[in-house]
Amino acid sequence: MAAPNEISCKNLLRLIGVPDAPAIVDICIDDDFADDPYLIPGSIKHPHTDIDGLIRTLDGRPCIVSCQKGLKLSQGLASHLRARGVDAQYLEGGMYGWRDTDAAPRLPFAALPQSNLWVTRHRPKIDRIACPWLIRRFVNPQAEFMFVAPDQVAGVAERFGATPFDIPDVAFTHKGDHCTFDAMLDLFDLRTEALNRLSEVIRAADTGRDDNPQAAGLLAMSVGLSRMHRDDHAQLDAAMPLYDALYRWARDGVAETHASLQDAP
Repeated sequence: MAAPNEISCKNLLRLIGVPDAPAIVDICIDDDFADDPYLIPGSIKHPHTDIDGLIRTLDGRPCIVSCQKGLKLSQGLASHLRARGVDAQYLEGGMYGWRDTDAAPRLPFAALPQSNLWVTRHRPKIDRIACPWLIRRFVNPQAEFMFVAPDQVAGVAERFGATPFDIPDVAFTHKGDHCTFDAMLDLFDLRTEALNRLSEVIRAADTGRDDNPQAAGLLAMSVGLSRMHRDDHAQLDAAMPLYDALYRWARDGVAETHASLQDAP
């Protein structure tokens, strides 16, 4: 019988990437993590001994705690958090269970930037909005973004310790006919079926290809949002639900067509 504060890897997989996903807290000890240096997408590493610091970091958000096997560390910390008023669950099977779950992506820890701060060119349209969405939903929910003049991106990155993206000669940028969103999927090892499908729409809209039926709609809405918002950060905030909806279409709604909607009761 499952414990009332336990969640399965399969159920957690359905929560990752959605806007109201709980925080995921990795409390694997250093030796265990060194043997398997991967994270569940969107998770944070935190020592199990620092419960006060974790409560401050969570700031009221519900959370799911994961250790190596889903035993004493995660069950103990989840119970301790619940006693302190935090809505906490532990992951059944821990990281071993996640590793054995079909289609469950794992972020290579070595690929993660040390800073929460990212910087790119100002006046974004598609790729420079899609990438922040991907980072906040699958890599680092606390990520912050700066939009500056194109010739200032490299200098700002150096001065502020930020990770530059969507400019030439950096890791996260266009390669061949693939856009920066593709580069992030590759470097963060996030090539799931749904994100691959979403990347096809973003790539077609961003590069002007006409081989994807959804791309024209994304382009139109992206241009419209850029006209509505003079401030790039306001535009990003407004566009997040658009990409949330596109992701849910890519994950769950591809089979629905105009005909199927008409036939629905």
